[in-house]
Amino acid sequence: MNDVRESFARGGLIRSSDSRWLGGVCAGLGRKFGFGPGASRALFVLLMIALPGCPILIYPVLWICMPLDGRGYGVPTTPLVQ
Repeated sequence: MNDVRESFARGGLIRSSDSRWLGGVCAGLGRKFGFGPGASRALFVLLMIALPGCPILIYPVLWICMPLDGRGYGVPTTPLVQ
């Protein structure tokens, strides 16, 4: 699975942690192809209308395969106990 995530990361397909609604997939795809997050979400909705069922199946696969951009892992930047 790490090989798939590394190949996605090399190709520029990385989920967004700062402008995500659900998983950051649409925002990450938009970033890759030069769209804003809103435009990529609108395109995703249009694809759901045009191709019923297909985008709903693809989204969870991309959510699993696309790595997060590194800022949203929840790793604290400061120690919890001082």
